[in-house]
Amino acid sequence: MKIGFEIHQQLDAHKLFCSSPSLLRDDEPGLTVLRRLRTSQSELGEVDEAARREFQKGKSFIYQGYNDTICLVELDEEPPRGPNPEAVEIALTIALMLNATVVDEIHFMRKLVIDGSNTSGFQRTAVIAFDGHLDTEEGRIRIPTICLEEEAARKVAEDDRTTTYNLDRLGIPLVEITTAPDIKSPEQAREAAQRIGELLRATERVKRGIGTIRQDINVSVEGGARVEIKGVQELNTIPRLIENEVERQKGLIDIARRLEERGVKKEDVKGRVHDVTGLFKDTGSKVIRGQLKSGRVLALRLKGFAGLLGGGLLGREMARYVRVSTGLKGIFHSDELPAYGITEDEVASVSKRLGLEEDDAFVLVAGREERARKALEVVLERAAQALAGPPEETRMARDSSTEYMRPLPGAARMYPETDIPPFVVSEALLDRLRENLPETYEEKTARLMASYGLGREQAGQLVRAGHTALFEGLAQEGAIPATTIASTILKASKDLSTGLMKEEDIKGLFKALAVGRISKEAIPEILDEVRGGADFEEALEKLGAGGGPDLESLVDRIIREKEGFIRERGANALKPLMGLVMKEVRGKVDGRVVSETLKRRLEDFLSD
Repeated sequence: MKIGFEIHQQLDAHKLFCSSPSLLRDDEPGLTVLRRLRTSQSELGEVDEAARREFQKGKSFIYQGYNDTICLVELDEEPPRGPNPEAVEIALTIALMLNATVVDEIHFMRKLVIDGSNTSGFQRTAVIAFDGHLDTEEGRIRIPTICLEEEAARKVAEDDRTTTYNLDRLGIPLVEITTAPDIKSPEQAREAAQRIGELLRATERVKRGIGTIRQDINVSVEGGARVEIKGVQELNTIPRLIENEVERQKGLIDIARRLEERGVKKEDVKGRVHDVTGLFKDTGSKVIRGQLKSGRVLALRLKGFAGLLGGGLLGREMARYVRVSTGLKGIFHSDELPAYGITEDEVASVSKRLGLEEDDAFVLVAGREERARKALEVVLERAAQALAGPPEETRMARDSSTEYMRPLPGAARMYPETDIPPFVVSEALLDRLRENLPETYEEKTARLMASYGLGREQAGQLVRAGHTALFEGLAQEGAIPATTIASTILKASKDLSTGLMKEEDIKGLFKALAVGRISKEAIPEILDEVRGGADFEEALEKLGAGGGPDLESLVDRIIREKEGFIRERGANALKPLMGLVMKEVRGKVDGRVVSETLKRRLEDFLSD
């Protein structure tokens, strides 16, 4: 087994090739543009296979933008500027932290992309460093390249003919970290991803939140093929994803072995498409009946494939290939029939029409004739690939499993970028960056423990969250215990990452706590109010001490109401009375203040 990573992390800076802000928006766009993209040959006369497949789908693309935050560069109506010097510095800092050798000059390349996610039809990317490494408990992992590139547009809608993208994400600077296939186990893969993530966050100059970091995993087994799994978001899913991909490849290797034992050769994987619509004129299958109104039912014989399409592997793979290539939602194959309303007699009729022998299988497709024929061509192509075992391809992570996206891109998709001059990396710049390298995760965790009395777990969580600068700024003021500050920031970490809360809100929260405007007990309620859509200042006003009753008047009222109980219990009435008072002022007055006030007024009452 061989495992490698490509980790993509958004940098916290404005767009890479213009001055537009790196700001995602959810309001109504101010402009839309409709386009189609076409394939073109490389300088060597080659056409990238993945790009050709995308073009054959015949899709159009709608781009949404905003007049105040999107410029002509994102629309590919103006040449790129840049690169953004701040983004370059952040990327070089990360490269130095990964022990890599930085290039003398940064030269950008164009990487062909024809799924519409880049308006130009390519992504701009540049190698900024090479020959880095990362140490893990199971050994050193080499990092052959580190790149700086632009983020793709954000997909917001899709149907069979059109994909809609928002341009707000297009051009956000990304650092891409590629490891060698040195990872030996699923557990080491998780550790490597976690360590790289901790290193990135230690810079405190990368974006946080869902979608800002992505892990693409490359996996292969002996006798298999390199498969790229894209879009891995959660660390804890990495081991299971790898284990499932290994099992999938082993299953496909076994299918190839069984086909070889049956004597099936590449020239056998061919066949005439048969129109079997007439066999289903009275069918009970709702799916087929629905397609018969405007379509046909076509069938294809697969020699030697009987018993190899079921079990949720090859048949499912064929169905996914068909869906990606034609938009048809699925296929029927003989290993799963009779089912779905298709009867045993109908299966027998199709088998007879196709002249099936003992080891043969068939595939059925229902739909418009042109699309159905295209679908069976795709089935034949995937069946031919099955003779050699797993094909090289790109797959999308879906929880702990994957599904086919497209063929693995080839070298023909890369060519030079002619619009951007080289960026010279001076020794003075590197010296400055080396002198100011951020603390590592381990160094920062140890310092927070020593300087502020935090426990290891709390300090580590704070560093991983990337909010240590906010924490230290508040803790150094000395007005609030450091553990209270840390726990509050961690509770609000997700909201800070998504932009629901701002650092200024957290600072205002502790300022209000320091002057007695709110109590410590009110903090969770205030955070909940903001998550529910309330303005931060409104939440403070609603739950703060200023909105509560006069404490001494409240205490005196409760003492009068419980006079008999107090005469009976004396000083022992303090604790029960405390509960009654806190029931009315919880979140509005600090518990310590309540206790002191109640004790004093109770002593006055008992001494009268």
